[in-house]
Amino acid sequence: MIIDDLLTPGLLLPAISRFWDYSAYKIDNLKDNYDYSRGAPVFTVNGRYSSRSWTDWTWGFVFGSSLLQFEATGKASFLESARKDIDIHMGNYLTHSGVHDHGFNVISTFGNLRRLIAEGKIEKEEGEIKYLETALRCSGASQASRWAPIDDSRGYIASFNGPHSLFADTIRTLRSLAAAHSLGHTLLGENDAHISLFHRLVYHAETTAKYSVYYGEGRDIYDCRGRVAHESLFNTRDGSYRCPNTQQGYSGFTTWTRGLAWIIAGYPELLEYLETVPEKDYPEGKSPEYVKAFMLKAARATADFYIANTPTDGIPYWDTGAPGLLQMGDYLNCPADPFNSYEPVDSSASAIAAQGLVRLGRYLEKYSETADEGRRFFQAGLTALKTILEEPYLSTDDKHQGLLLHTVYHRPNGWDNIQKGAEIPYGEACMWGDYHIREAVIYVQKIARGERDYQFFTGLQNGTTE
Repeated sequence: MIIDDLLTPGLLLPAISRFWDYSAYKIDNLKDNYDYSRGAPVFTVNGRYSSRSWTDWTWGFVFGSSLLQFEATGKASFLESARKDIDIHMGNYLTHSGVHDHGFNVISTFGNLRRLIAEGKIEKEEGEIKYLETALRCSGASQASRWAPIDDSRGYIASFNGPHSLFADTIRTLRSLAAAHSLGHTLLGENDAHISLFHRLVYHAETTAKYSVYYGEGRDIYDCRGRVAHESLFNTRDGSYRCPNTQQGYSGFTTWTRGLAWIIAGYPELLEYLETVPEKDYPEGKSPEYVKAFMLKAARATADFYIANTPTDGIPYWDTGAPGLLQMGDYLNCPADPFNSYEPVDSSASAIAAQGLVRLGRYLEKYSETADEGRRFFQAGLTALKTILEEPYLSTDDKHQGLLLHTVYHRPNGWDNIQKGAEIPYGEACMWGDYHIREAVIYVQKIARGERDYQFFTGLQNGTTE
């Protein structure tokens, strides 16, 4: 990347204002023209949102987008529709024990509603706070119940692939455990054992930092500092680690950039949350200093890797080891080309990473003595965000239902639409990309306006009575 050191959140406000105009139209277009009975909209095909039966992990991004749109613009219709749709479509998900995605779906919806009430942005309806907090408690416990032990205490939240599988993605869904813990919730196990949700958050984050993230310490011959393995596999009989793997990347020994982005976004957000957790809540032998140190190590390494392995404008190709990149010459020293004939970019990874980079920079400037390092990450995040707020990434075509173009869902499975005459997928959007660019924009907009930072845990400490 070439980082724009002169860019500021304030300078992005005109582009942000324009962005919310397009965002509003896209939300209304989808609501008016998509049949919800088909399942959650996942990604576009020729500009129209379609579903994909794998797991229904994108409903939260649909309705969460409406909440962010309301927050940004104050238009009540987005809040009203979100409240109604969340109530109709999201209830069963709260106790879904088969997925690792609660922090995506539930924090984006029930969590955002609870946050907006805490910030005084909306008036609570009768019984709404208890309803929302109960939802967050159920979600956090359901997520934590997918526990795969490594030994007597350590372990991880298993992905939907099964108890042997740890996904890098899950680091950002730990928000569900954090929210429930802040509300005082405990997971009850066999013989009424009280299981701390925060302990499981810490152990999962530690396992992810150890096995999903590389540090250039000689773990294998592909151990490049900051590289991320999408999936880590374990022997479920004895808990031993076996090998890196991937589901959506090119290989277990290359870096799928959306998995990288989840790590970049996940750890800084957790570091912010740790500032609210008293020392007595930590697992025995895991001091606050120790936990913050391994999270910062993972965050710094992956942020550095992103900057070093992304084209000059901040938009990555879908996997840093994708074989077609060899045909593209010095592709890192020029802007990304979504229309090339060899490998697709994934702008959804940049939307996720942009927020993580800005958060990490802000955290370091506030809580560490490395202000220069923090500024570097902050400016890198702004640089990537500036790129995706403009064409050809921002979708300005009223006929296209997507907001953020040139995203990739599952390249190995061939699920992404390839337009007639093209060699690779381009020009399509996905629901997580559309949501996360909105979330990144909200975050930066709040900074520009001097408002309170966008943090999922605002107002959750010990709950709030009616």
